[in-house]
Amino acid sequence: RSFMGGNIEMALAANLTASGRLGQGTAGIPRLSAGNCRVALVSVKTNLPSSVLPKVMSKFLSSTLQKVLPGLLCPAVDAVLNLVNAKFTTMTAELPLGPAGTLRYALLNPPVTDETSIQLDLRTILHRKEGKAVDLPTDQPSLASLPPKRDAGTQLILSAHFLGAELSLLQPSFNLEISNNMVLGLPPLVTTTLGALLPEISRLLPPSQPVLIEMREARAPVVTITPGKSSVQLFSTAEFWVSPSDSPPEPLFILDV
Repeated sequence: RSFMGGNIEMALAANLTASGRLGQGTAGIPRLSAGNCRVALVSVKTNLPSSVLPKVMSKFLSSTLQKVLPGLLCPAVDAVLNLVNAKFTTMTAELPLGPAGTLRYALLNPPVTDETSIQLDLRTILHRKEGKAVDLPTDQPSLASLPPKRDAGTQLILSAHFLGAELSLLQPSFNLEISNNMVLGLPPLVTTTLGALLPEISRLLPPSQPVLIEMREARAPVVTITPGKSSVQLFSTAEFWVSPSDSPPEPLFILDV
């Protein structure tokens, strides 16, 4: 409180500077730390008239604030870095890939920083549901041609080898059985419809019987990435069955898709 009565109001202007370091923790997780935190008091303004606050008191107030402010403001730097470090911890946590297995990222090389960005080289670790690791090439793909960086954006660059391995891990989930009325907008899935599409086999098919199609992945998907085009090739077989209501399904033929 002011000796003149009422409360003293102060408006402070200060510059806070700290050096930051991005390193690697014991668990291989990126970690930001701060050091050499300094607070420089720029100005102090009070609601007291300048004639009331002698120059010696003004210097004493500035000196006291200069000693107190680092203890008040520097912990804010640590609080911000702790929030960022929590994001790094989440980034390297194990992620489930449905029932197929898990995916985890680990830091491959020390982080690279500049004035505008942080670059992390990550190693992808894939495990099948039974715990066995999926072998991935250790060679780093060339990053000579990358899209331009956008302000306040994140770029995640994945190799074709990794995407192919992940799709291979998810391969069993591509298997499905297609029966009548399962896909809206298609004609009835019966032998008569099938015979109209494939006249060569129409005489071999029993008339108006339900058809069941089993889609199975034949081999691992292939991912291709080029500067102008990217593609995924899936290799499947479609096995057609006639499925009478009063007897077990009988195989008709198999198509490579």
